[in-house]
Amino acid sequence: MADPASWAVDWPGARGWAAAVLYVSLVGVALVVAVRRHQRWPLGPADLVTLVRVGLIGAVTVLVAEGGPAGPVVAVASVALVLDWVDGRVARGTRTESDFGARFDMEADAFLILALSVYVSGVLGAWVLVIGAMRYLFGAAALTAPWLRGPLPPSTARKTVAAAQGIVMTVVASGVLPLGAAEVVTATALAALLWSFGRDVVGLWRARAPGAATAERKR
Repeated sequence: MADPASWAVDWPGARGWAAAVLYVSLVGVALVVAVRRHQRWPLGPADLVTLVRVGLIGAVTVLVAEGGPAGPVVAVASVALVLDWVDGRVARGTRTESDFGARFDMEADAFLILALSVYVSGVLGAWVLVIGAMRYLFGAAALTAPWLRGPLPPSTARKTVAAAQGIVMTVVASGVLPLGAAEVVTATALAALLWSFGRDVVGLWRARAPGAATAERKR
């Protein structure tokens, strides 16, 4: 991680351009597929706010790939986090909430947390990457365990824990906390995330279709 006091940003090098191209490609393909699947076009007002967030998250990704200074990383990530609150307000205020919008927002959050965890791991160690990888590990597990794809009931606790990850990663990335405090805060965030995912996994297991366990044992 670069000097927290530094704000100097160089023009992206090879790693930054590679990250930008990969990010834009993945986001473009995923968005086209999602729009077609949900028949969500044109995008709603809240979706457009999320799209702005996606652009900011791309900027964070490039800065992280380049090992950029903490100042710009934290500033851009902070704006993206504020807009996360804004898009929810816009969706509710315009009554345009949708499954597409919720998923779009969730995936944007997940990638921002992944990028920030990579940045923070440069100081606290590779264990921080578990925070960023959790969403994707869950998705990978769902490929082999269909019951993990079941619907989850609304949960304030889940939303609170998820939102806390981005805030904690941004604060720790800023370098304002002493190393010991940063480790404790990050470990607490990870513990809360593990609890949240663990609770959801147990809930999905209990709610799986009747006979699913028997069928799995026979395979």
